[in-house]
Amino acid sequence: MIVLGLESSCDETAAALVEDGRRVLADVVASQHEVHARYGGVVPELASRAHVVNVVPVLRTALERAGVGLDQIDGVAVTCGPGLIGALLVAVQTGKALAWARGLPLVGVHHLEGHLAAVYLEPEPPPMPHLALIVSGGHTALARVEDHGQVVELGRTRDDAAGEAFDKGAKLLGLGYPGGAVIDRLARTGDPRAVELPRGMIARSAGDDFSFSGLKTALLHHVRARGVPEGQALADLCASYQAAIVDVLVAKTRRAARREGLDHVQVCGGVAANGALRAALRAAGAEDGLTVHVPPPARCTDNAAMIAAAGYHRLRRGERAGLDLNATATLPLPRRSAHA
Repeated sequence: MIVLGLESSCDETAAALVEDGRRVLADVVASQHEVHARYGGVVPELASRAHVVNVVPVLRTALERAGVGLDQIDGVAVTCGPGLIGALLVAVQTGKALAWARGLPLVGVHHLEGHLAAVYLEPEPPPMPHLALIVSGGHTALARVEDHGQVVELGRTRDDAAGEAFDKGAKLLGLGYPGGAVIDRLARTGDPRAVELPRGMIARSAGDDFSFSGLKTALLHHVRARGVPEGQALADLCASYQAAIVDVLVAKTRRAARREGLDHVQVCGGVAANGALRAALRAAGAEDGLTVHVPPPARCTDNAAMIAAAGYHRLRRGERAGLDLNATATLPLPRRSAHA
């Protein structure tokens, strides 16, 4: 089964063709970083307009690279939420038009379900069930993955996501957009203990939820009091800020894995490309007897191969979306009851 995946939830326009949920035939992404860099973050209206311009060329390129014609596609999977509503609508409407014109089955895919499916494109995906740490620009969550498309959220951020904290911190330090990769690079030569910064909600009593707004505020006060540092001092501040984020993510993941009795953990989302996080989780996994699964960086950021992979399992289960499928800006994962 060859599934066409389409993704436009934020600032990447993407199309991919995936066979049997495992083999990537083509995966094309058009980034908008240059569009939004001058503003220090994604401007929703500009993102939507860029998606409209990019979606057909990206789709054509994916078909050409895969050597696949429209008559060889068996189904269409589109990201239907969560995300920027105007941006989401571009992939949703394109997917619906193709499905209607070609008589193809259509499914909508939760964006985070797509991130979770990225690891199944790797040679040795984790078994079911397993724990997942989802870390991206808009989402930070811990989830128990029971099966494909069967996910129970254990905890989520109460304010800023980890990726948002990285990008806003970078903006505050004048490092440009997207800033997470710049902080990661500068932190490699810095001392993570140089600047004392808070670890929000790291205590066991805080459960599986996250909070990074206090850390961001602490960085703001530090810069207001001392100014933006340069040279080694800047590297030290970046390393300290990054460590404050990574420490929380790792501590909560370790505790959740022990409590849930799971020995396989996957990490997904854009922040999963962060070198310090990948290293810290693998070190923690070695200590705790956990197998940590992390996709390569290109599969951590938004892409359509992950959407096609997730859509494949929905199509195989017989799920179908009608032409009334709509985009939804807020679409939470099912959450475990506090009394479960």
